[in-house]
Amino acid sequence: MSRLGHLGARLYRGEVGYDFVGKRKIWYGISILITITAIVGLAVRGLTMGIEFEGGAVFTTPKTSASVAHAEEVAQKASGHDAIVQKLGNKGLRIQISGIDTNKSDAIKTELSKELKVPAEDINADLVGPSWGDQIANKAWTGLIVFMILVVIYLAIAFEWRMALAALVALIHDITITVGVYALVGFEVTPGTVIGLLTILGYSLYDTVVVFDGLKEGQRGLTKQTRFTYSEMANKSLNGTLVRSINTTVVALLPVAGLLFIGGGVLGAGMLNDISLSLFVGLAAGAYSSIFIATPLVADLKERDPQMKALKKRVLAKRAAAAAKGETGEPQDAEPQDEAEAETAGAVVGQRRQPSRNNRGKRR
Repeated sequence: MSRLGHLGARLYRGEVGYDFVGKRKIWYGISILITITAIVGLAVRGLTMGIEFEGGAVFTTPKTSASVAHAEEVAQKASGHDAIVQKLGNKGLRIQISGIDTNKSDAIKTELSKELKVPAEDINADLVGPSWGDQIANKAWTGLIVFMILVVIYLAIAFEWRMALAALVALIHDITITVGVYALVGFEVTPGTVIGLLTILGYSLYDTVVVFDGLKEGQRGLTKQTRFTYSEMANKSLNGTLVRSINTTVVALLPVAGLLFIGGGVLGAGMLNDISLSLFVGLAAGAYSSIFIATPLVADLKERDPQMKALKKRVLAKRAAAAAKGETGEPQDAEPQDEAEAETAGAVVGQRRQPSRNNRGKRR
């Protein structure tokens, strides 16, 4: 077995682990700082909307010797607006100009033909009206809102309302960070960006549900024992799925990183940036929120439940009594009260269940 696989097995059994839930205030502080940075970037720089949302024209030329810089200068001079120029695989150019109407596009097409030395009839012009862009934006918002509502309803039915609320906070966290990065980097927001956002929301939800399923299993019979609090059980469940979450995230990020850094950066296929950046940032943010935000937030909400408050008091009282007797942990002759306590007894990170002295005496 590999070292990572061995570590995963030990994490699952609760023999080793990290106290994610206990240090939740640190993760909350980091998330708040990142979210504020994203919101400031969004407020200061704003989003660069593509022509699908603002309206405009896309001119595609045949093979030409003109450089991207020259074509950009000609397009901006002819239109009076900023232009985005990309080199195509057939040595042609893709020139995108936002905020122009049909009448002005004919004049721009004529000027491009003259300056780039290509026949005007060979330049293809695709026009997008601003009203169509408004429809796309409205549909994107509608799809996002419907997705959020369905997620909350499903999690509330499958698990409980606290987990549904924590998952919703994690999803909003992921969206805010991704949109903020788009504003800071200055990439265009296109329908591909919206597709990427919806994709990473589904991935983030999957990762969160895996952890929540462990929480649901671990809390069965939890109130019938006096060894572990809800937060300790939640931390065990989180550590048990940690290696799986890391492996899934790394495997998903590798091809997306290839699209973003090699396809978009090295090869210059700028159209890949629209979807790959949202996927890359969203996948990383989704893995982070599932581990550091969703589960600690559920533990915070659950610890306010009267039953869990009473459980915590009993656990702490029992530990205080054990400490008063000069013992470092649970009494050696203490047996679980029932099967639920026996199953939960191995759930605290950093502890391994040992057979009691009474059991060893019986075996002899």
